[in-house]
Amino acid sequence: MIKCIFCCISRKEINTKLVFENELIVAFDDIKPKAPVHFLVIPKKHIENLFDIGESDRSILAEIQIIIPKLALKKGLDKGFRVIQNNGAGGRQEVYHLHYHVLGGGEFKFF
Repeated sequence: MIKCIFCCISRKEINTKLVFENELIVAFDDIKPKAPVHFLVIPKKHIENLFDIGESDRSILAEIQIIIPKLALKKGLDKGFRVIQNNGAGGRQEVYHLHYHVLGGGEFKFF
């Protein structure tokens, strides 16, 4: 089994400065930002992508949707921001752990 880098981050096996953490999710700045502000929000539970979401994951998804605008505002994105979730190989997903990119604060570089 391949070790999941995002699972390692959520378990604090990799030293990463977290932007936010609670019992369900963590958020951290992207190491290769595509905008002046670019952070990721991930569930602590390993879920590969949206195809693997189950009924029991509703609270995780709700938590992600609630925290994204709060963190965006905290990072100064009061004029707006973009949320991107790449799903599967056809959606250009590179890390197979559900994650949401939050970008804003100026010009975007293309993915």
